[in-house]
Amino acid sequence: MASTGKALRQVLATYRISQNRLVVAMGLGRSTINHWVNEISDPLADAIPDVVAALETVTPAAAREFLVLYLGHIPGDDATP
Repeated sequence: MASTGKALRQVLATYRISQNRLVVAMGLGRSTINHWVNEISDPLADAIPDVVAALETVTPAAAREFLVLYLGHIPGDDATP
């Protein structure tokens, strides 16, 4: 399992999603996303579903990979290790 920021940074880089695109999808400020990605601060636990939902709207595979990196698996999916 990776930290939230590390998992998010990796997914954004892998899928070439800009921080701004995530900002727009989530409706948050740029500094908030930047702080998460650069591990200055972590999102509250209740924000994680919002991160996943935003990634899902941008690139569904990115949302899946974020869950695998962050949790180590996808809840309810027996196919993930």
